[in-house]
Amino acid sequence: MRYDFGSDNTAGMAPAALQALVEANTGYARAYGSDEVTARAADLIRGRLDADAEVRFVFSGTAANAIALAMLASPHEAVLAHHAAHICTDETGAPGFFGSGVGLIGLPGFSGKIDTVALHAALDEPEVGHRQPAAALSLTQSTEYGTVYTEEELRHLIEPAKLRGHRVHLDGARLANAAAAGFDLTQIARLGVDVLVFGGAKAGAHCAEAIVMFDRSLARRIDNRLKQAGQTASKTRFLSAPLLGLLESNAWEDGAAHANLMAQRLAEGIASRSAFVLAHPVEANAVFVRMPPEAHQRLNALGWACYRFDDGSVRFVCSWATDEAAVDELLEAIAAL
Repeated sequence: MRYDFGSDNTAGMAPAALQALVEANTGYARAYGSDEVTARAADLIRGRLDADAEVRFVFSGTAANAIALAMLASPHEAVLAHHAAHICTDETGAPGFFGSGVGLIGLPGFSGKIDTVALHAALDEPEVGHRQPAAALSLTQSTEYGTVYTEEELRHLIEPAKLRGHRVHLDGARLANAAAAGFDLTQIARLGVDVLVFGGAKAGAHCAEAIVMFDRSLARRIDNRLKQAGQTASKTRFLSAPLLGLLESNAWEDGAAHANLMAQRLAEGIASRSAFVLAHPVEANAVFVRMPPEAHQRLNALGWACYRFDDGSVRFVCSWATDEAAVDELLEAIAAL
């Protein structure tokens, strides 16, 4: 089976990330995040975001999201999110676990973007003692369906939530792809996001994500919270070094731009050379295709790993490592179906 397009998690580490990891392995360094490598990586993240923020590195996006949401909502409260968001569909109740009962309220919207009318309806719901009231809003950039929110779209979602006193979380597992598609990272803090998960793994690091707290009050006892959650790395430099390498070399952005370009190549080929149709706009590094089960099974039988997503479409994901030859081979296989 070829996993070229199974997920951007199937690609290895980008050379810049791997080299930085090797360099961090030289000599001795202070433990538990007090090292120079971690400090430099945090500074580069702050620089990309043009914001003063607390930054911590953790082992996974699920932990980063769940811990962030536990900061924003109490156990008797809930978080508003798109019903297809990763926190709703792929994290096995982690927000509720880390948040000691924090709930999730799924909202509709085309192609992974929360519908503003649905959000306002949820915000207008009367609070009653028998349901968890919303206390926070979670957004994903780029979305689970490979689309990218514009600054204006985010503003129309964040402003009404903030007016109700809600806090805002942004899942940026594929933030690099959104940035490569033209999204201005410096607007995240200005839009009112309280906590951002700055993605590393899908951008070419290993298992590393950063929790970025624009609201520094949220960082009170954050190190105690991370320790209790099993997310404190004794040798933090090995978490932060790959992100440092990606950011210092601009491979974080460049790799994402390449992945986006390969997704466009794949989407254009499917539209022009096959009988299948695209299920969602291709704005980042993912391509979703309406494909009957028989055709999907045949493609798997030919050795191409691809998976049916929540809406019934088949997902193909490009990464920093995707090459044109692989895209063209896949297109030939799809055309032959």
